[in-house]
Amino acid sequence: MGNKPKARTEKDRRAKVAEMKKAQAQAERRKTMLFVVIAAVVGLGLIAAAAVPAYLNARNDPANKAFDAIGVPAADAACDEPTNDEAGGAGAHIGPGTDQPDKTRVDYSTVPPSSGEHYSEWVLDRRYFAPDDQPKMEQLVHNLEHGYAVIWYDDTIRDQQLTDLEGLRERLAGERAGKVIAAPWDTSYGELPEGKHVAMSVWGHRQLCGQVSGEVVSAFSEQFPVTVAPEPGAS
Repeated sequence: MGNKPKARTEKDRRAKVAEMKKAQAQAERRKTMLFVVIAAVVGLGLIAAAAVPAYLNARNDPANKAFDAIGVPAADAACDEPTNDEAGGAGAHIGPGTDQPDKTRVDYSTVPPSSGEHYSEWVLDRRYFAPDDQPKMEQLVHNLEHGYAVIWYDDTIRDQQLTDLEGLRERLAGERAGKVIAAPWDTSYGELPEGKHVAMSVWGHRQLCGQVSGEVVSAFSEQFPVTVAPEPGAS
């Protein structure tokens, strides 16, 4: 009988040790789970940090925007109807290296031009041009001969309209195999009609508007695709 209290004490000690080990194991499991959760949250945060800006950039990329989301609606753009101009001058080159080397300027019959004599060189840099680096008018007319659409704008197009115009050029480029140029209008070739600040030209056709409208530009481009030009296969 004298050994019973000692046996109970040993049994209690072992029980307490087992309970402590169990509690420690549970604590370790909770700590491990906490680390897993934190790692998952951090991982998701890093993914979101990379994905969200990419998503927003893609959504706001002008190349992905609907035409009617750029500029003003057609009804508010104060546009004239597209013209059907008498086109001429296909293959008629002027300037150095041609049969008319001394002729370096053309008095075009329309504002803006939609055809006519032109330089033997065309603009290969398909982009938006600012007023301080605009290409020669006679070069751009050669681009028209190759199926380009040229969007002209005057100095009243600024701020948001200018941003819309640049985005519209990028958006339209995807529809015309890159054959779109936006360039400031050179008033030495004539003034745009009163109330008109944006104009589009393709070979033989023009449309003039008061404001930038993706809806109008898209419709004009569909009506007069690259193939209306004499040399649509040229670069």
